[in-house]
Amino acid sequence: MPSHFADRLCDAVKNKRTSLVVGLDPIYSRLPAAIKNHRDMNDESDAAAAVDAIFDFCTQTMRIVAPMVPAVKINVAFFEKYLWEGLETYYSLISEADDLGLEVIGDVKRGDIGHTAELYAAAHLENPELVGLEDTLTPDAITINGYIGTDGIEPFANMATKQGKGVFVLVRTSNPSAATIQDFADKNGQMMYEKIAEVVSQAAEKPERIGESGYSNIGMVVGGTAPEVTKALREKYDKIWFLIPGYGSQGASATDCVKFCKPDGTGALINASRSIIYAYERPKYREQFGDNWKKCIEQAVIDAKVDLANAMQTLI
Repeated sequence: MPSHFADRLCDAVKNKRTSLVVGLDPIYSRLPAAIKNHRDMNDESDAAAAVDAIFDFCTQTMRIVAPMVPAVKINVAFFEKYLWEGLETYYSLISEADDLGLEVIGDVKRGDIGHTAELYAAAHLENPELVGLEDTLTPDAITINGYIGTDGIEPFANMATKQGKGVFVLVRTSNPSAATIQDFADKNGQMMYEKIAEVVSQAAEKPERIGESGYSNIGMVVGGTAPEVTKALREKYDKIWFLIPGYGSQGASATDCVKFCKPDGTGALINASRSIIYAYERPKYREQFGDNWKKCIEQAVIDAKVDLANAMQTLI
């Protein structure tokens, strides 16, 4: 019987003493010069060279952050660009992260119904038993789009439950135009994101999906850039883990984001991507560490953890 995803998250967050998650959104042109200038990885137009550079960067980054954070979020789009070469790298990174003891969230944003949804769920959540793929791992959790409704959530939720994994359903995103659609209200004043949250909760609160921690393995993605929705969602859905994008480069503050956490620090995973993985581009860190890009990333994680910890003190 596989362990419960939400229980593992609770343990990981408590052990690392942070809700910070590092997102891996690697772009070749922004990789450190030490990697891009390597003779085997210095040609962006060569798919093999580019994905080798990206794999090297992501692997080294995960080794830096693994002792400090509970999870990484890997955005598959940055790998799909390179077709089969990129997808092989994506799944290889999942194995690397697993070896480092990190929970892995695959940011795949899939969404469909029926047999198609079941196949998406198998591709992204089921550890394969096919000959030749026995050593391939899929993520511990993935993001999906709940716009289709329950029919588009249940196939993923069922697979996640069977595999001891998790699903985070998009509810209220962090992009500037999100409100145009997601805040659209019906005649009773209920906004679209509130309705989606209600539907997600119905799937999440089934008894077989609740772990010993009291949390479900089915969570919600809610952007930290919309703090006005935070308190109501946290209070209404106490069994839910929230995945919070928007901290750092997208402008959400630590105070905005930690409102999704419960007083013990559980209940939310606060994602920072560009502000961490490209810390070596920021003058603040270059002045401290020069071309030592690894030290820049390490310090950026430490600073983010302190920022979130200080913000948590205002809630206690």
